[in-house]
Formats: sequence, structure tokens, C-alpha cells
Amino acid sequence: MSLKSIKPLKRAPLLHVSVQESLRAYIDDNGLAAGAPLPPEGELATQLGVSRNSVREGIKALESLGVVESRRGIGVFVKAFSFEPLLENLAYGLGDALKQIEEVITIRRTLEVGLIDRTLELIGKDDIAELRETLDKMKALAERGESFPDEDRHFHYLLFRCQDNEVLSRLIEVFWLAFYKASDFVNLDNADPVQTWRDHAAIVDAVEAGDLAAAKDRLANHYAGITKVIADNKTHQSNGRST
Repeated sequence: MSLKSIKPLKRAPLLHVSVQESLRAYIDDNGLAAGAPLPPEGELATQLGVSRNSVREGIKALESLGVVESRRGIGVFVKAFSFEPLLENLAYGLGDALKQIEEVITIRRTLEVGLIDRTLELIGKDDIAELRETLDKMKALAERGESFPDEDRHFHYLLFRCQDNEVLSRLIEVFWLAFYKASDFVNLDNADPVQTWRDHAAIVDAVEAGDLAAAKDRLANHYAGITKVIADNKTHQSNGRST
């Protein structure tokens, strides 16, 4: 019987990487929630058997990942979960990739159209009132020829807030941010903000009326408009390269 070959040795991780892993394990093992303090730097160094510099490097790395935050003169604390650290780098990866932006939009559209039925079951008068207030802000900006990314972001949050689904809210947020961050790199200008406002108003009208077929159709049409903007930019880029 032939023996399997010995697996090659793996290089030992850098010390600050080991510190990161130990700190992550400490947070998980103790079930520390956002805002919970970590032991002082000196105590961590003693417990881990490493220098304070190694602890500092490990903490800085975890800060960059959004796991912990340092408060000057106070200490280090567990940070609430956020997609922001991921998205800060994601935008650079999407910089020139209109195809990838299209894929983000496809996922966003599928997610929202697929779950709007639950919103129709749960949405209340207060939610509709807030959506209408957001639409009024969109309209005011659109009539001045201005875009309204902040209002758009809040609109889509409000549309699904009634479902009380934290994971859904985070996913909608991450896909919204991914699209808008990437848009900064490829200049996906909104040529017709008034029409975009009308698209959003039509969605709210359908939701308030409890018309599921119309709500799905108007959400899909809204994303079809965004897809067209991307397609126009792809054509422009292609023509620019060919001239």
C-alpha cells in the first residue's frame, strides 16, 4: 500500500495576525456585544505573552476591519457590525467594471422585487407617511435638477423596514452602497432626476394601494431604468475606445 506524502509545513503566521485571532476569539468566547470594553493594552500584552507593540498592531488591524474601535484616553471597545470597511475597498474593485455593477443591480432588483409582497402585508400608515415625506424631498431636489442619493437610500430602507429583518436591511444597504460607490468611479449620472422621482412615487402608490402585481412591476421598471443608464455608459465607453 502506497503512503500519502507528507504535507508541506505552513509558515507560522505573523505575530500581529496571531494577536488578531486571539482577540477575535476572546470577543466570541465571551459573547461581547457592541460597546463592550476590551482589557487594557498592558493586560492584553501580559495575557498573550507578547509586546505592547504587537498588541497595538493587532488592534489597528481589527479597527481597519471594523471589529473594534479605539477611543482616545478611554480604551478599546467592540464595534457594532457594519459593511462600511468592506465597501471602502469594494468600490475600488468595481472601479472600471460596469459588468460587475450590472450584477450588483441584478441582485438588488431580485431581492427587492422578490420580497415586496411581505412589505404589502406589514406596512403601516406611519411607514407610508415617511415614504411620502422622502418623496417630497426627492421632488424638491429633482425640480432643481439635482440628484438625491441620500433620499434614495432612505427610501429603500423605509420600503422594507416594516419587515423587521436586520439581515435584509443590511443586504439592501450593502448593495445600495456598492452601486453608488462604484458609480462615483464610472460617472453614472442620473440624466433625469424628475423621472427617477416619479418612479419612486409610483412604487409607493402601488404599495399603499396593496397592489402586489403593480408594486413588483414598478420596482422592476425602476431598476430597468438604472440598467439603461449603465448600458448607455457602456456604449459611451466603447465608442470612446474605438475613436
